[in-house]
Amino acid sequence: MKPVKVGLLGLGTVGTGVVRIVEGHQEDLLNQVGSPISISQILVKDRTKGRNIAVEASKLTEDPWEIVRNPDIDVIVEVMGGIAQTKEYILEALERGKHIVTANKDLMALHGPEILEKAREKGCDVLYEASVAGGIPIIRTLIEGFSSDRITKIMGIVNGTTNYILTKMSQEGAAYGDVLKEAQELGYAESDPTSDVEGLDAARKMTILSTLGFRANVSLDHVTTKGISNVTQEDIQYAKQLGYVVKLLGIAERQDDFISVSVQPTMIKKSHPIASVNGVFNAVYVHGEAVGETMFYGPGAGEMPTATSVVADLVAVVKNMKLGVNGRQAQLSYNVVKLKTDEQIASKFFLLLHVEDRAGVLAQIAQVFSDFDVSIESVMQPSMPNISSTEIIIITHGASKAAMNKVLKAFESLSAVRKIKSVYRVEG
Repeated sequence: MKPVKVGLLGLGTVGTGVVRIVEGHQEDLLNQVGSPISISQILVKDRTKGRNIAVEASKLTEDPWEIVRNPDIDVIVEVMGGIAQTKEYILEALERGKHIVTANKDLMALHGPEILEKAREKGCDVLYEASVAGGIPIIRTLIEGFSSDRITKIMGIVNGTTNYILTKMSQEGAAYGDVLKEAQELGYAESDPTSDVEGLDAARKMTILSTLGFRANVSLDHVTTKGISNVTQEDIQYAKQLGYVVKLLGIAERQDDFISVSVQPTMIKKSHPIASVNGVFNAVYVHGEAVGETMFYGPGAGEMPTATSVVADLVAVVKNMKLGVNGRQAQLSYNVVKLKTDEQIASKFFLLLHVEDRAGVLAQIAQVFSDFDVSIESVMQPSMPNISSTEIIIITHGASKAAMNKVLKAFESLSAVRKIKSVYRVEG
């Protein structure tokens, strides 16, 4: 029985997990796909390096082109990361008729449409389940599970590092800087955490999810992005008092063929299922016109959860090979991207204002909201020891982003408002 031969680009954390699963589950894989799956070649940076998994030295190479151009290899599994050079390898492999499984969110967010078009042209599969939310099968769900529905909203915690930081800040009262340092020591955050804490990683994942969910070529430029570096312990405690928790949420919405995609710290009601997703776990909430509300929860990273998604894609590719249907399931986008204007983007808002403590200030603030047709849901004024100034916390009813921007601009010129300390979107 001829084995399906796989070339593995990368033997880091995820690559090691892929080798463990493929070699350890041979009987299960054989029963599922009808032939053995063999990892024939593996790209590594240094062949002499010691490893925590036994691999035949003859399978290792430091030359990626040796794998890409090997005529015996049927499928390339890419878990090495990188963008420009990795794109070249994948396009060359597709040109040579090889199928691709990748965990590379950056690559698929930036160049997914081009890669998928090449795959369709060459009759090849490109599957990338592991690129978003680790072990949660969200991509396959969006493509297949919602194929008969029309998705109107995707909202999720898709970055475990920031969720870990916000969870620790909320549950232990720790400061942002202290928790970030701890996350780095534990390996949850990189030495340069910018991609995670400024929302860039989540934005790339939301690009992929919204492209699939809305069947439109959403690009990274379409995603409004704000990170968590300015979230304070004060914000989190006030949120708690009002029945909310702060999460970095990716939010993609569609209404009347217009879409908006954002990543931002958001206050979400404690009663919402996503509010209870803590630590490094991920969750994706999907609303479809027919099915209503659904939520998918699980580990967002790690060797075995991510490797499980990679191998599931590998199994799907091999099954397609057996059926002779490779390249027929390429998820090509057919809708034109039409972005919502600020007038069309609406939500509730939380505001924390530092204001003068004197008669008439609240009336002035209320008048500004009234001037721009923004309705107030609740107002809270905590007791402050400083007799000359105080803080006012306001949650609005649903309002457009455009109206809210006008309110904030008006506050900047209102002498009674000393500082706009925080503004958050409110969900749930």
